[in-house]
Amino acid sequence: MLDVPGVVVLGHYGLELPGPDDDDVAEVRAAVHEAASGWPGVRVEDKGRTIAVHVREAERPAEATAALGAALDRIAVTHGLLVLPGKMVLELAPTGTPGKGTVVAREVEARDLRACLFAGDDVADFAAFSSLEDLAAGGILTVKVAVDGPETPSELRAAADEVVEGPAGLVRLLERLAV
Repeated sequence: MLDVPGVVVLGHYGLELPGPDDDDVAEVRAAVHEAASGWPGVRVEDKGRTIAVHVREAERPAEATAALGAALDRIAVTHGLLVLPGKMVLELAPTGTPGKGTVVAREVEARDLRACLFAGDDVADFAAFSSLEDLAAGGILTVKVAVDGPETPSELRAAADEVVEGPAGLVRLLERLAV
């Protein structure tokens, strides 16, 4: 979504390439849609390699998260997948999904970087922050940025080096750094 020369944007927990679309994947998709169908306002997003179940607009988000979490856990066990919890979302992903912390460490090493900034606003971003702490201990300059919003975990804000107000605040920070 960003086309900035020299800026590398990685996502999808390190699963940048589309996955196979075989019968097992179709079976997983069908099971997830069936599990979510009983919850008004729940939205299923097929991301190719992962399937996200968003509960933000459910009538009872906490109840939907608990019930869908149990259903998705059963689907995950049956099909050898992981359930990755996030901010108002549960995501089914392949076993062996690197995760944000692993991707940060891998990319810093692969690119022989001397500095790394990571910005996040979700539960899964703790792993990346932890990875940055390990990198900093090894001499890499790191910056942990919490992008604040109504659902940003307070623990993520506390762990950050910098807290910015929403995506617009992150853009302003990046503009200041680019100068």
